[in-house]
Amino acid sequence: MTNLLLATTENTNNQNSQYTPLNDPEIAGVVAHINEEHLDELLGFLNAFTSLSTAELDLVDAQITDIYAEGIAIQTRSKNSETQQTDAQNNSLHDQTFFIAFAAPISQLDDLQAQYILLKQRADKKLGKKTIKLTKQVFDVQSSYRVSKNMLRLELSMPSLDSDTPLNNTAQLSNAKGATSSTSVPTNEAGYAYLFDLEHNAMTNALMNDSTDDNKADNRKSDDSEKENIRLARPHCYYTLRKAWQADDEIQAWVDVFLHGDTPGGNWATALQAGETVVTKREFPEKVEHLRDGQAVLIVDETSMPTAARLLELWSNPIPPLVICVTQDAGDQSYFDTVKMRSGIDNIGNDNNNTDSDTNNDCNTESREDNHFTVLPIVTNQPNSGAELATLIDSNLGDYLTNNPLQVDKVWGALEANTAKALRPLLKDRLELSRTDVVVKVYWRHD
Repeated sequence: MTNLLLATTENTNNQNSQYTPLNDPEIAGVVAHINEEHLDELLGFLNAFTSLSTAELDLVDAQITDIYAEGIAIQTRSKNSETQQTDAQNNSLHDQTFFIAFAAPISQLDDLQAQYILLKQRADKKLGKKTIKLTKQVFDVQSSYRVSKNMLRLELSMPSLDSDTPLNNTAQLSNAKGATSSTSVPTNEAGYAYLFDLEHNAMTNALMNDSTDDNKADNRKSDDSEKENIRLARPHCYYTLRKAWQADDEIQAWVDVFLHGDTPGGNWATALQAGETVVTKREFPEKVEHLRDGQAVLIVDETSMPTAARLLELWSNPIPPLVICVTQDAGDQSYFDTVKMRSGIDNIGNDNNNTDSDTNNDCNTESREDNHFTVLPIVTNQPNSGAELATLIDSNLGDYLTNNPLQVDKVWGALEANTAKALRPLLKDRLELSRTDVVVKVYWRHD
């Protein structure tokens, strides 16, 4: 296996000449995306594969300056406005460029994702962090039903691990139909995401139709061109694991899917029937560690409400958060009505239909001492995307803080790409927080 290399940083021009440019017109867009959305990963690369100390990394931001066939160039930039260090200390960290090598060179930009994931996996392993898994999982569909006006809950299951095996360990299991997968379903994580294979169900349905056709008198079968028509424009889609728990001899799980018009994911989820299987091909954890202390604000739309709901159920921070919930339809604001804050998972699986008086989304901040969270609803009556929505969220937060003075310490949010990009600087300015304390993720893109 190729070692990751730290190239000399004293002469950037000479360094760049050692590597092979890809000369792809899309590189600039990829670089911009990684720099905007994945700062924590770039800092992780520097932490794992360079000689920079943790103290030095606390003083810098990072950005990719170029992508080569052999690896990526990462430049550090001092966070002058966020530190109390001397100019000499800041300048020593400014504009240094580090080269991080891929495990194997790439010949085209399409190969970048695989090598980038390998870099992240190796960096996370070295730093002792959870990471992306390229793992196939097979779940059985048990049922589906609406939990709010436009949110469909899929109830899934898979065989349980042996009683002597910890639930979060990996083992080979077979489901009811004999399909084998390597499983490690987390029961105590919020925002854990799965990449679902939508084509698995399209192909399964096509094969079932073929089998039915075989029994007809003319014995017709779908020809190749007809089968090609089932290829989906979007063959995969990410959805968050709402929660999972152990139940007798199986693991049960919820996956909540927002239904919004004629979309590949929504159509896939709506068409699923009990007894079918669904397949996932990739999974990764959400970054929420910074929420363990301080006053937090969670900012969500329909795609990230499942993450926030699980965060609240597992909440261990002694200060309950403020939840800003943005929905297109007022009928989806009820999603949090049955969510109860917990500091552990002892009673998981026992509160699925609990709507007792312990559930309280009281907007009176005095209720914080009673371990209640506050929901600030925003109903837009239109798709939740764009810079205008970011301004609306920021102004609503400002109005709330005027009437309910809070010292906000941490932010986590997940929204549409353009909304997230516009909202980050607004929140940093309003709350005077560092970028590491304002984590606003992209959960979807408005096409």
